Amino acid sequence: MIEHAVLIVGGGPTGLMLAGELTLAGVDAAIVEWRASQHLPGARAGGLHARTIEVLDQRGIADRFLAEGQVAQVAGFARIPFDISDFPTRHPYGLGLWQNHIERILAGWVDELAVPIYRERKATGFAQDDTGVDVELSDGQSLRAEYLVGCDGGRSLVRKEAGIEFPGWDPTSSALIAEVEMAEEPELGMRQDGRGVHGLGRVEYEIRDGEIVYADHGPVRVMVTDQHVESTSEPTLRDLSEALISVYGTDYGMHSPIWISRFTDMTRQAAAYRERRVLLAGDAAHVHSPVGGQGLNTGVQDAANLGWKLAQVVKGVSPESLLDTYHDERHPVAARVLRNTMAQVALLRHGDARLAALRDTVSDLLSMDEPRKRYAATMSGLDIHYHLGDGHPMLGRRMPDLDLVTSEGPRRVFTSLHEAKPVLLDLGEPGGFDITPWADRVQLVEADFGGTWELPALGEVPAPAAVLIRPDGYGAWVGDGTGVGLEDALTRWFGPPMCV
Repeated sequence: MIEHAVLIVGGGPTGLMLAGELTLAGVDAAIVEWRASQHLPGARAGGLHARTIEVLDQRGIADRFLAEGQVAQVAGFARIPFDISDFPTRHPYGLGLWQNHIERILAGWVDELAVPIYRERKATGFAQDDTGVDVELSDGQSLRAEYLVGCDGGRSLVRKEAGIEFPGWDPTSSALIAEVEMAEEPELGMRQDGRGVHGLGRVEYEIRDGEIVYADHGPVRVMVTDQHVESTSEPTLRDLSEALISVYGTDYGMHSPIWISRFTDMTRQAAAYRERRVLLAGDAAHVHSPVGGQGLNTGVQDAANLGWKLAQVVKGVSPESLLDTYHDERHPVAARVLRNTMAQVALLRHGDARLAALRDTVSDLLSMDEPRKRYAATMSGLDIHYHLGDGHPMLGRRMPDLDLVTSEGPRRVFTSLHEAKPVLLDLGEPGGFDITPWADRVQLVEADFGGTWELPALGEVPAPAAVLIRPDGYGAWVGDGTGVGLEDALTRWFGPPMCV
């Protein structure tokens, strides 16, 4: 039987990111993926939010995505756009880039890291014991791993086999999405009516001065309300034609579908992200309406939170209890995503004049500066706060990518995170900290920074004397000029001291 330290079921964005994180940490991780290649039928999710771009920047691979996507202001709430160009981040924008390209680029990174992928196979079942998990594959092969992570989507077999409940709300609306050829010139752009929100646009487009400019030919991407909310069957070309005629009065002579799919506003979240040696991430842990474009981004950030923790447990550096912090931190983040997507779906419904008045009122509120900053920070993922205790505002929040001055020259904070290792950033007098007992796990960076510290939505915060930065880029301890609490934080997050 082939053995791996961690087996990941599902090779989408979440699974790929997790595999990369584990491999960087020196852990033997492998992926089980049903597709023969990374080719994705259809574009699916359409962009990256600012915090996800930061996460990729922390690993030194953001430029790969920026080179292929289109920088734009993508954050918004119920189609009320937000401009985050004044936010204190190196990436005060989103990125227009379809999921098929996101996956391809991530897969290229994972391939460079030599992650094994078992393709054209599905996990069909598993059994876990005190030391690992035996996983059965569709080709009859068996694999064993110390830990199994389900990144296998909303219908996750891993979640179901683990017996993890998936409470939430059934769908109230459904939409068909597709890419097709059209014999007639379609009405490009968005349309909203009593049935819902619909859109037609060329697959090829550019963003010029914040406006979408479509190509004058080529396949058309379709989003149209589907009246069959409870349907679980695969949608057909006939279903798409009927939906288009219902909304537009014509199907524009559509033909030659490249792909057709369906999404709903079903909203559910796993009751637990861990069941002993089985964990969940991405859509396997949470599903919701795609409004706001938060699903893929939340999954990639799940992986960044879980990867280093799981690696430390596998390597025996940290106790298994560290894995409980994955659920404690990420479950509330996704719960908030579920709430805001449900609110957006409600605001996007067409009803009577009262609902229209509510939508106008919310739009007026979000046009004000403070509400804009608050909700834009939420939608872009820049305001995530893990509750690690009382103290400095940086504790549990994302570390800004400061331009530091070191003895070796200029250096960005994120550059120090490229290898997914924690960093103790000392901004005081050199030699102020001795972390020799953790030197095999934690980098010490001594530097100067003369600028102001500013966090999205919060504004300026007091300049700390030192920050212990986790591999996922969040502050685990903040110093006030002394080392009080540092050893406890190092032990809590990165294991007990090594005897020296």
